[in-house]
Amino acid sequence: MLKYSYKLFLLLLLIVSCQEIINEENISNDTIQLLAPGNNSVLATNQKISFNWQPLTGASDYRLQVATPNFTTANQIVLDTLISGNAFAVDSLAAKSYEWRVKGQNSAFETGYTSNHFTVE
Repeated sequence: MLKYSYKLFLLLLLIVSCQEIINEENISNDTIQLLAPGNNSVLATNQKISFNWQPLTGASDYRLQVATPNFTTANQIVLDTLISGNAFAVDSLAAKSYEWRVKGQNSAFETGYTSNHFTVE
């Protein structure tokens, strides 16, 4: 009897897990629209930097990353965070060139990254 109860439990768990995936919107072909900092923006070293993008229908959270000088030849990943909103702020960054990128995700799907470059002087 215990053997059958265990199999029934696993079957129910599988059905519930699959149902969550079925209910998720497929966002894998969508693109995040970045707002600020705009591409090739120049910002002051003493200012708070706010990263903003348009919310994406179907995304439950967003992966935000910032690298210097860029992701292709990154010397350092200065920020890598998962947030549920469409904005994130840092107090300041050192005077350097940066690239920031965001992707949307939910429990089953994710978009590709969208990125912009900016400089802090």
